[in-house]
Amino acid sequence: MNPPHESADNLLRRAGRHTADTDPIETQEWLDALESVVRVAGEDRAQALLRLLEEQAQQLGIVANVPPYSAYRNTIPREQQREYPGDLALEQRITSIVRWNALAMVVRANVAYGELGGHIGSYASAAEIFECGFNHFFRGVDHADGGDLVFFQPHSAPGVYARAFLEGRLSEENLANYRQEVGGKGLSSYPHPWLMPDFWQFPTGSMGIGPMSAIYHARFMRYLQHRGICDTARRRVWGVFGDGEMDEPESIGALTLAARENLDNLTFVINCNLQRLDGPVRGNGQIIQELESLFSGAGWNVIKVLWGADWDPLFARDKTHSLLRAFADTPDGEYQTLGANDGKYNFERFFGRAPELRALVADMGVAQIDALKRGGHDFTKLHAAFRAATVHQGRPTVILAKTKKGYGMGDAGESRMTVHQQKKFDVDALKAFRDRFELPLSDDDVTQMKFFRPAETSRELAYMRERRLALGGALPARRRRGVTVSIPELASYARFALHAQGKEMSTTMAAVRLLSALLKDKALGARIVPIVADEARTFGMANLFRQFGIYSPAGQQYEPEDAGSMLYYREARDGQLLEEGITEAGALSSWTAAATSYSVHAEPMLPFYIYYSMFGFQRVGDLIWAAADQRARGFLFGATAGRTTLGGEGLQHQDGSSHVIAAMTPNCRAYDPAFAYELAIIVDHGMRQMMERHADEFYYITVMNENYAHPSLPEGVEEDVIRGMYRLPRPEPGTAKTQVRLLGSGTILREVIAASELLAQDWNIASDIYSVTSFSELARDARETERWNRLHPGQPERRSHVDTLLAGASPIVAATDYVRAYPQLIAAYTRGRFIALGTDGFGRSDTRAALRSFFEVDRHQIVVAALDALAREGVVAHDAMGEAIKRYGIETECVAPWQA
Repeated sequence: MNPPHESADNLLRRAGRHTADTDPIETQEWLDALESVVRVAGEDRAQALLRLLEEQAQQLGIVANVPPYSAYRNTIPREQQREYPGDLALEQRITSIVRWNALAMVVRANVAYGELGGHIGSYASAAEIFECGFNHFFRGVDHADGGDLVFFQPHSAPGVYARAFLEGRLSEENLANYRQEVGGKGLSSYPHPWLMPDFWQFPTGSMGIGPMSAIYHARFMRYLQHRGICDTARRRVWGVFGDGEMDEPESIGALTLAARENLDNLTFVINCNLQRLDGPVRGNGQIIQELESLFSGAGWNVIKVLWGADWDPLFARDKTHSLLRAFADTPDGEYQTLGANDGKYNFERFFGRAPELRALVADMGVAQIDALKRGGHDFTKLHAAFRAATVHQGRPTVILAKTKKGYGMGDAGESRMTVHQQKKFDVDALKAFRDRFELPLSDDDVTQMKFFRPAETSRELAYMRERRLALGGALPARRRRGVTVSIPELASYARFALHAQGKEMSTTMAAVRLLSALLKDKALGARIVPIVADEARTFGMANLFRQFGIYSPAGQQYEPEDAGSMLYYREARDGQLLEEGITEAGALSSWTAAATSYSVHAEPMLPFYIYYSMFGFQRVGDLIWAAADQRARGFLFGATAGRTTLGGEGLQHQDGSSHVIAAMTPNCRAYDPAFAYELAIIVDHGMRQMMERHADEFYYITVMNENYAHPSLPEGVEEDVIRGMYRLPRPEPGTAKTQVRLLGSGTILREVIAASELLAQDWNIASDIYSVTSFSELARDARETERWNRLHPGQPERRSHVDTLLAGASPIVAATDYVRAYPQLIAAYTRGRFIALGTDGFGRSDTRAALRSFFEVDRHQIVVAALDALAREGVVAHDAMGEAIKRYGIETECVAPWQA
């Protein structure tokens, strides 16, 4: 039976036209005609007619300004729902048990320790959403179609743990040690693959990262399919997120990409409990209608699940659509208040608004009104929506499921402002929870907050095992490694770098040349994923356009403007380069999808993301941290790096801090090479670590756009390059005793070399020069050595690489293109006086020479710093300082660069 259509007056009212209908008979004929088309010719024909009418109305200039959302009711009518395929009563019972164990886990941890935190309300609102997915839709890795990717709402993690406990994947000891991980038996607060490497696939605890990552993972699955790497055609990405999380820019930043690339393998389920951490998401508005406008405007298929099955009879009796008018007039802040109160309150405050509403519930008692459920707590409504999402073609789908935060918590928290912070319950509240969900727990069990697991032979556990077996096994679950991929010999692709013989190039040019050669390797090349954020031409990568193609699921349906050139812009369905446009967050999300492919798809891929270094750790550092959490493997090339190598661009483009931030990420190996051979050695080492030895680490390498002469590889320095520092060979070894050690990294190493020459020529002072490829790796090794020595008294002491190369008390001057905190990472581990020179302060536009002088990292400043250190040691006269300042024209009365 078709639902009754609205009266003309109601339709005009909802469309914003409050003028009375001047010809109701004609209007009724139009409405009857539309209903007849739906009944006889079907919905597709009716929609086609409506589109044609809309086009004609636009031509006539009479289109009404109607809101871009539908009525406040379920998208899928009762008549289109299929029979529920599962044991509804048993699933509800399982859900109740999981709910209790999730609650008990959090409450026990906080009663015992009082400071561990945890969240109850979010999972309480999403329990049916999760169980619908677990029992009918979320497929494990052993499914015939391949496993699904599921991004779990982070605050609902206790519910996922509680279900895994029933499945036998986690023990009671694990649950009892929730948020107590130091002893080794505990569970992490949120989804963290680094901490639970066999359980969680994706970190979602930083709000907004999950939604964006889900989109790019769905896109990367298509990339793998179209390039013939692996079959992902029937696999799906699910993301369960909160309505408050949609305020994060990352949550909505890639919605149009998902629609533009027709990612119908992607479904978002947004748990719309109308409440964020402190109060309503939209107290004075309606977040569900707002999200429908947002997603539909971005091109998504939108399914609303607002009301449970108990509401269906009310809608059927509501011939005047009084319910829809009342819903439209109720802001979310009021829905929250209604949700926090009982049936009597709802009868008086909601149904008591109008005679038509009172008539709808005239035969219902307050207990029945109290039992009316929101759609997100109704398995039948959720299943219909989930199923519709899986069969929809051509567009991604978002399911907007309306729930109550803290559902089932009663007066202790249901729809309360404070429910997100609810950590503790009194005994009466726990007993009320038990009684509401009919749990077989004694009063003593409740008081002690005992976990409940049915017997191994119970119907509940048998049903859970049966459903997960049919869906391909346990979930969430993570694989630790994929196949081993062989890396070609270094000389086969990097001869130009190893034997540069003074050839001029930039390290960016060297990096692109290495990448181009690796892409042609028969074994490795297909697994490389080059990624740029609309800067390929800047980095000299335009040659990749034609050779390897830019990935586009639609291919290239136009003739590019530069079709006649050698490096024309070529898009292809099997293209290898990911040209993401101006979105560093999107490009990094693509990088992460590729960098975790070894685990997610059992197909190791090797992504190289090249970008302006300033727009990496500073701009999308949270995404990089999340990639580290999920054990990403790949290369990040911070190009145009440093604060003085990018002349002309200025304050927001010049990077002086990325290496300091990179040093804070435990599994990031960060390097700042000066010469092409250093770069080649580091890339080769990183590839072997990640692809052959399966190391859970990734590499950040800064490269510059400054051309200069590159020497060939000195003999025997390869290991020290990787460890972070080696001594450059002296032009005339043994001519004088070393009086000062000079350290440089990246492009500033050349200034250090020049300073060494000035010290010898102008001051007859001998110096050793060290190329520091990584201060952070040196510091890591020194910390580990210091710790070992401290914890092993009486045993022969170990020596760090820093202490080995920089033994003795001679002064050390270290200069880099980054803030002083970067070289100072090793200052505590040296014995001699340590002077750090760096580029503290805001960047600015000028020539490289002017910038290095301004930031006091040029050769003259290095010489003065060395003389100052030697004077303080009594090696040279203090008069030399004034003479040097005068000789090199150094301004002494200007403000420090970090104050300018």
